[in-house]
Amino acid sequence: MSKRELIAESAYKKIYREDNKIIKMFAEGFPKSEVLNEALNTARVEEIGLNVGKIMEVSVVDGKWAITKEYIEGKTLAEHMKEEPDKAEQFIDRMVDLHIKINTHTCPLLNRMKEKMTRQIQELDMIDEATRYELLTRLDGMPKHYKLCHGDFQPSNIIVQGDDMYVIDWVHATQGNASADVARTYLLLSLDNPFFADMYMDKFCEKTNTEKRYVQQWLPIVAAAQLTKRRPEEKELLMKWVDVCEYQ
Repeated sequence: MSKRELIAESAYKKIYREDNKIIKMFAEGFPKSEVLNEALNTARVEEIGLNVGKIMEVSVVDGKWAITKEYIEGKTLAEHMKEEPDKAEQFIDRMVDLHIKINTHTCPLLNRMKEKMTRQIQELDMIDEATRYELLTRLDGMPKHYKLCHGDFQPSNIIVQGDDMYVIDWVHATQGNASADVARTYLLLSLDNPFFADMYMDKFCEKTNTEKRYVQQWLPIVAAAQLTKRRPEEKELLMKWVDVCEYQ
């Protein structure tokens, strides 16, 4: 029999490699709807033709839900950036190009970003009612777009394979505004390296001819939505960004 190797784990899941497969096994009691939604999101993006790592099976193993995907050989972009810091700008440049490529696609069957964010902000108990109102008002006034958005686009979710790059973990994928997706990436990069975050936003705005202020207007909204994940290490920074203000 093939050997199953544990390669990553968290409180809610364990990820194994078995030959050319990755098996993501969820904790007992993990919501079935979330497992099926992740598989469905990935399958829908896979059908577009992007390099995502194909879904092979959704099953129940020892009473626990599991998603089996194809194994993608290679290191993550995060690993490359750590091992070759002198090439950081080149890696950020490639990452921006990949993000732009993703955003050029549409995937009409995915959930709509604005609807998802509205639910998240309405349910967030870390903010007062005045802040909630301001965030929802700003969100409602933002332009409606229907571009493919990853929702968690960061170096650890990009696998480099020669000249190709594969994007994994599409559980948060939606259709919406590309600048909101970039604002989320900016926040995620800021948690680890603010310099890279600023470089990323500058390059995206330059390559897409987007006003930096427009992307920045999404930051309080995206920060509030990210807070619903309740990650202690992120809370302090995100609460700072939630403060609604007009950027100069």
